[in-house]
Amino acid sequence: MIRGSLRGNYVWQVIDMSSFKDVVGHKNIIKYIQNAVTADAVSHAYILNGERGSGKKLLANLFAMSLQCQNRDEDGDACGKCQSCRQALSGNQPDIIRVTHEKPNTISVDDIRVQVNDDIVIRPYSSKYKIYIIADADLMSVQAQNALLKTIEEPPQYAVIMLLTENADTLLPTIRSRCVMMKLRNIKDQLVKKYLMEHLEIPDYKADVCVAFAQGNMGKAIMLANSEYFNEIKEEAVHLLRNIDDMTVPDLMEAVKRCMTYKLEINDYLDIIAIWYRDVLIYKATKSVDRVVFSDQMKYIRERASKSSYEGIENILDGIEKAKSRMKANVNFELTMELLLLTIKEN
Repeated sequence: MIRGSLRGNYVWQVIDMSSFKDVVGHKNIIKYIQNAVTADAVSHAYILNGERGSGKKLLANLFAMSLQCQNRDEDGDACGKCQSCRQALSGNQPDIIRVTHEKPNTISVDDIRVQVNDDIVIRPYSSKYKIYIIADADLMSVQAQNALLKTIEEPPQYAVIMLLTENADTLLPTIRSRCVMMKLRNIKDQLVKKYLMEHLEIPDYKADVCVAFAQGNMGKAIMLANSEYFNEIKEEAVHLLRNIDDMTVPDLMEAVKRCMTYKLEINDYLDIIAIWYRDVLIYKATKSVDRVVFSDQMKYIRERASKSSYEGIENILDGIEKAKSRMKANVNFELTMELLLLTIKEN
């Protein structure tokens, strides 16, 4: 099942899975978890570190479900059918606690004291373990981390704490040293593409664009594949690139105004342009379509490759990077985009 939660104008997708066998990639982490579960060698604290969309929550949920399962497989995988598993899948397993926080950008010391420290002294309700999953753990204040440290240093035998972070380096060294670190790596592009095409029934040319953007992040690839807004940005950029040769200066100014609609996602817009011109460069150099991302636009890619010199394409790619830097430095948006579009048109 795919659920959505808004993040900006995009929908970030969450996949509900009941088995490690369903997970694409992360085989080393899964093997480690399965060995820990089957050998009954579970640590009291873990850090799952990886970028947003990399699968931290999915792995933490499956790990917790496996630990609490009443009839797990020989390889340590949860059965998905027992009472505990059914409760876990519905989010109602009483001994799997997901720590929440009211302030959007901070996990406070009170959040940790009330939801972890004061609760952890109570024995599990129905399971062997009492598991605490702290998403966005890198948002913990120093006071919150110090409060949690006391619990991690002397946890009850039944306690397991999982910290999910995008940047584990923001955690205190004393916390990091007491946790088992599991770093989520990028998934191979071909595996991401295979998943999008087989499970989401995405055509291969669209899957190629999503994969190029996701850079090994399955969550982001799924989000892009399901996002009409991303598709809208892509279509707008492609329309511009197909027609820019015939555009007058007033046409370019009008295009800049349309870009204002995507100001919050301008890096995505610029990345689409960059991928397009990398395709042009690859085709110009190799005359091969095998590595072209925009394979559905080959007519226009060929035309651009025949018109632009290598130096011109490099000037455009350099112009895109300069535009990104200017955006970061808060240089005037319209001026930055005008300069970029003129660079594209001239080359």
